[in-house]
Amino acid sequence: MGAMPAEKIHVGKEDILRGRKEQLRREVDKMRDKINRHKRFRTMIRVFAKHGLLHLFDRKSFRLLRGGGSEADRDQLRKIGRRMRLAFEELGPTFIKLGQVLVSRQEILSDSITTELAELLDDVPAQPFSHMALVLEDELPDGLQTFEWIHPEPIGSASLAQVYHGKLKDGRECAVKVVRPTVDKLFQTDISIIRTLAKHLQKRLPPALAASVELPGLIEEYYSSSINELDMRVEARNIEAHRQIGAEFETLGVPEVYMTTRRVLVMEFIDGWNLKEFPVDFFTFEERFMRMIDLAHYYVKTFSDGFYHADPHGSNLMVDRRTKKIIGIDWGMVGRMDSLHTEAIFRALMHIRVNQAEDAAEAALDLVQPTPYTDPVRLKDELRSMFIHYVNSEQGGRHNWGNLLIQLITIGMRNHCRIPNGLALWAKGFSAAEGTAQWLCPEISYHTAVESADVQILRRWLSRRLNYRANASLITELGKLAGTFPRRLNKILEKLAWNDLKLPVEHRVPDDIRRWLNRSVNRLTLGVLAGGIFVGSSLLLSFGAEAMKATPSLRWLGEGLIWSSTALALYVCWRVIRSKRA
Repeated sequence: MGAMPAEKIHVGKEDILRGRKEQLRREVDKMRDKINRHKRFRTMIRVFAKHGLLHLFDRKSFRLLRGGGSEADRDQLRKIGRRMRLAFEELGPTFIKLGQVLVSRQEILSDSITTELAELLDDVPAQPFSHMALVLEDELPDGLQTFEWIHPEPIGSASLAQVYHGKLKDGRECAVKVVRPTVDKLFQTDISIIRTLAKHLQKRLPPALAASVELPGLIEEYYSSSINELDMRVEARNIEAHRQIGAEFETLGVPEVYMTTRRVLVMEFIDGWNLKEFPVDFFTFEERFMRMIDLAHYYVKTFSDGFYHADPHGSNLMVDRRTKKIIGIDWGMVGRMDSLHTEAIFRALMHIRVNQAEDAAEAALDLVQPTPYTDPVRLKDELRSMFIHYVNSEQGGRHNWGNLLIQLITIGMRNHCRIPNGLALWAKGFSAAEGTAQWLCPEISYHTAVESADVQILRRWLSRRLNYRANASLITELGKLAGTFPRRLNKILEKLAWNDLKLPVEHRVPDDIRRWLNRSVNRLTLGVLAGGIFVGSSLLLSFGAEAMKATPSLRWLGEGLIWSSTALALYVCWRVIRSKRA
């Protein structure tokens, strides 16, 4: 959606697909047939090799990607990030979306890399309108006859879908979002390969890093989010859900959905500007202030309930020139996170604003999950030291809340904590919301606007904690405890009376320790075997002269065994040195 193109071109429905429908269908089917796992894997390898990225799949790759502190390291990482960006753009929609997700995972990748990936181009060349018209013809009950006219030039062309300006038969102007014909199969094929690569890389991670990073889980999170973006019915449900959430805010709105299918979304056309392009004199200061406050409170309401919009930037918000409302137009990248985690975030923010770094660190520990490799004292100390910088910080400065959340995730990762799925996308959405508010009304701090919603946040927390469902669950648990306590206590006392109380303790060796022990035993066995062969063959050559005169082949056997033991010993030494370097 957006401003109407300067020149409106009417397209007769009879002219678009006249006599070409079967031909176009064969073209699309041919394009789909070319997409298979074998060809895509070869394409990926070729593109990665072309951009010099195949070395990232070795054992040291993650240590390299997380970067060093020197300028030379940062320069090398910027080059790697640039190559990754170019490779992802060449590989198409799946990798463009993957790159956009990786941008939010700054705890995994260095800032130098994510900065480059942030420039990924989601505006890709448009497919011919005839191909998109075929999708409209197949998906809509009345096909192209649904529209009085539709503009053949897209007003938006992204990696997954294209958006057109049209007019329905009843006279309503509309925006028509159409999923590209082959993108679903491309996603399914690429994801199956990426899953395999992620499992391969996960096994090669250092144990401490593997405890805090689950690459297959990251891919599944990305996959489910992307699949939702391919289903326009999900986006339509998101629009209706957020219409109800934002109903109390007079200056905000969402477009009306006229009709939807799996691959087509027809909705209200918003005639106006995106938030970064509206004329300076279109709003008075008071109008900008009211919209900024409504946006801040709306985001607080959604975030405190665990919702996130991973892309609430200015380009996805339109200023309607007729109603002067701020309209959200893209609801594909929407998700949810555990509301208890979001509660921990807001508790930490409130403590930080009144210089209670100790309490803020305690709240943050409800968010990041320590692993056996975590030093709790060091983790808490780093959190306290970081939080101090954000007391009375300004929205426009370096220490804004969006950056705080990124730093929180980075510190947790550095201390080998497990980061909840969805937190990085939630943080990205929160940071983008802060940037949007700053753009709309830079005179007022976003921090102040959020703090003005403290009562709303507290009310929502209490409503979750004290609602009848939570109380019913609590009462049920207490009833079960009270009803079974006498019987269970009696069993424990009987065991004590018969001196039969046992506490079974089971110790499970972690997979990485078990692999290390297996490798160590194998190397020790090979070393002992090499030593035994060497000693045995040396004794044979030293004291078997008489026997060798009678049987010359014994000398050949002894010399062969010596050389074999030497080669085996060198192999063992090489394996030990290689494992230390890795």
